Amino acid sequence: MKKINKLAIMIFCFFPLTLLAQEEVFEPQYIKNTMDKAALWQIEHPKHKPYDWTNGAFYTGIMAAYETTGNKKLLKAALAMGKETKWIPGERLRHADDHAIAQTYIDLYRIKGKEYMIQPFKDSVDKMMSEQPDFNHAIMNMDWWWCDALFMAPPAFVKLANVTNDTKYITYNDKLWKECYDQLYDKEEDLFARDLNYVIAGKDTDKREANGEKIFWSRGNGWVLAGLAKVIEELPKNWETRPFYIEVYKEMAARIASLQRPDGFWKASLLDPESYPDGETSGTGFYCYALAWGINNGFLDKDEYLPVVKKAWTSLSTVVNTEGRVGWVQPIGQDPRAVSEDSWEVFGTGAFLLAGSEVIKLEVDN
Repeated sequence: MKKINKLAIMIFCFFPLTLLAQEEVFEPQYIKNTMDKAALWQIEHPKHKPYDWTNGAFYTGIMAAYETTGNKKLLKAALAMGKETKWIPGERLRHADDHAIAQTYIDLYRIKGKEYMIQPFKDSVDKMMSEQPDFNHAIMNMDWWWCDALFMAPPAFVKLANVTNDTKYITYNDKLWKECYDQLYDKEEDLFARDLNYVIAGKDTDKREANGEKIFWSRGNGWVLAGLAKVIEELPKNWETRPFYIEVYKEMAARIASLQRPDGFWKASLLDPESYPDGETSGTGFYCYALAWGINNGFLDKDEYLPVVKKAWTSLSTVVNTEGRVGWVQPIGQDPRAVSEDSWEVFGTGAFLLAGSEVIKLEVDN
């Protein structure tokens, strides 16, 4: 039986899934094996500075994979990363991208209990809160001016509040999150523009998608929805703004579910999928994670959303090649771009690992 299972796994990496393989991709051992394979391949193929936002997203996936599989190699890799960075966040004090890696620092602190793992990040955020901002970018006079920021920093801020028992970090997060929401959330579409340039673009026919629709980037909204899941999970149950985050999460979840394509993927452009016909892994991975998390935690109706998650995970199971490389990931950017089997990025693997960590908890009737 083990030989048959291995053969099935190899086959569906290159051919359409058979009925047997579709059932197999929801088996816990398959999910664990595939997560380990993808995680270990990515660890062996580093691509950016360890504290970079790309690795911030990747190592959140590594920690989720470690919690899922118990593979000590993953924990060892995360600890080695922290040692290499000396537990210091990125160099830019106010930039959310440079806070993303601190999510993993705090997760490791929760395991090891060493203050030095979180002290540099705490010092950095304290300094950020105490200083008057001097904005030097031309897009918005605010810290979190692009939607990706809502994945990078907020989970780290709320986690920091929890491990320090100081809610000032949640209050600060609420302020910055709401500023971004007020500028970038399109209440007609229940989606986030990537930044103010794309809010303007929504009113400019020369900057719309080829089909005339507004530009809503799949991974950009994936960053937000996944970040919301992480924030809600960490917020105290009685925190006054928690219902606001839950409301936005549910609005976005419903809209995202309605935009899934028949093949189970979301395309790089949410409203112009025909211009980007290939399934895109990073956005799909974040959506799969966030929607599965919502089912598992009672925020989303299982009957309505489980079929969406099942299609997404079945499709995601085809993007991992025999070596463990996660393909079809849109490269670094800020708007929809074409993808291919050979396009990979560390954050794409992170999204895949997050998805697996929640899918494995679902009760799926094959």
